[in-house]
Amino acid sequence: MIMMNTRLYPALLFLLLGFSTAAAWAGSHVPIEAFFGHYQGSAVSAAGDEVSKRDIAVTLKHYRKGFSLKWITITKRQDGSLKRKEHAVNFVSSGTQNVFASAMRTNVFGKAIPMDPLKGDPYVWATLAGKTLTVHALVVTEDFGYEMQTYARTLVDGGMTLVFSRIKDGVRLKEITGTLVKTDD
Repeated sequence: MIMMNTRLYPALLFLLLGFSTAAAWAGSHVPIEAFFGHYQGSAVSAAGDEVSKRDIAVTLKHYRKGFSLKWITITKRQDGSLKRKEHAVNFVSSGTQNVFASAMRTNVFGKAIPMDPLKGDPYVWATLAGKTLTVHALVVTEDFGYEMQTYARTLVDGGMTLVFSRIKDGVRLKEITGTLVKTDD
């Protein structure tokens, strides 16, 4: 009998539901190429009683049989200094229509594969539904709980909107909403 930490069940259930829901959406969507380009804008972050503004940028482009996603967030600290975070993830087809697996590391045969969340790595995947590209990042915490970060980017006239949420062990810790303008292709 295999024993699992029951605190992981909600995250695993969310993961399975995400894949089954994505398969159901397979019929009506814009192609991933519709997202390709560079976008810039601003966002508002709400974490508890604290609200802050930030500058954001997103770049999507072709990568193998998928896409490459890079995003930058710049936040002004209370002391006036700037905090810059930059992330980049490559995604490839998962074999399920409109579901993309992260290709964040390479195996011994040179094939791009996802990270391993049980070894402290984030497990990242993306789904495409309608005009929304959603990226999920699941992290198993040191105490074997979970943290889920979700980035929903929806195409609108002239750019895209962003809705980000961060949930830890079922508790919503942060939400960020923003608007970005497409600056080039």
